[in-house]
Amino acid sequence: MKKILILAAVTFAATSLQAQKLVIKGSDTLGAKLVPQLAEAYKAKNPGVNFEIAAEGSATGIAAIIDGTAQIGMSSRLAKSTEESAGQAKGVTMKPTIVAYDGIAILVNASNPISALTARQVEQIFAGDITDWSAVGGAPGAISIYTRNTSSGTYADFRALAMKNRDYASSSQKMAGNEQIASEVSKNPSGIGYVGLAYASAPGVKVVAIDGVRPNKLSVQSKTYLYSRPTFYYTNGEPTGEAAKFLAFTLSDEGQQIAEKVGFVSIR
Repeated sequence: MKKILILAAVTFAATSLQAQKLVIKGSDTLGAKLVPQLAEAYKAKNPGVNFEIAAEGSATGIAAIIDGTAQIGMSSRLAKSTEESAGQAKGVTMKPTIVAYDGIAILVNASNPISALTARQVEQIFAGDITDWSAVGGAPGAISIYTRNTSSGTYADFRALAMKNRDYASSSQKMAGNEQIASEVSKNPSGIGYVGLAYASAPGVKVVAIDGVRPNKLSVQSKTYLYSRPTFYYTNGEPTGEAAKFLAFTLSDEGQQIAEKVGFVSIR
């Protein structure tokens, strides 16, 4: 009988540990660096919690909340009205919580003589109106444009913030994540792309000032940098259980310090 009781206790404990798995899906901007570091710090305090983190774009995080396949959906944009409606049709209430602020930095190759652009020039470059660096004061040469893919919240945010919702140039090359854009621009002297602040210090690239303003903590907080934005966790209504605890940790002093260290701007 004693052995049976011990086995039952072990089984119950194992089941309890397994039940504390937190599934988080969505934004690459949040999920490639910040959320894994938050999860690591959270696990140090809560060793019984396991994480599954998939950073494949904001659209996938919002879809995961609608489908019930994640407790937290990471997103660098607000849900679209069509996504809100899809959630309502399934009895899901899409609740966003701002977890950090970000600035979308414009990157060029470190060898590029261009160090500043106007907002109008950025729009024209990414829309394909300007195709040669000589048109903006650079050395002659065709401009290579790198953007995020269509599932990315940053792809949508940049269109709204920088391009007046115009279409990207047909020649633009779509990348899966911020790190891929930074990598491609670092290898291509004619390259230009955009990334979240946490990815702007990659080797081989430099950040361009926009209308004389560079993205940093102060310019993002004051919104004097044109491409500033909030980032979100989405949940189905008020979060509960481990999701609620992890969200609270993200918003805590410790969580926000991690966000600042990674390269985001604290909500405080």
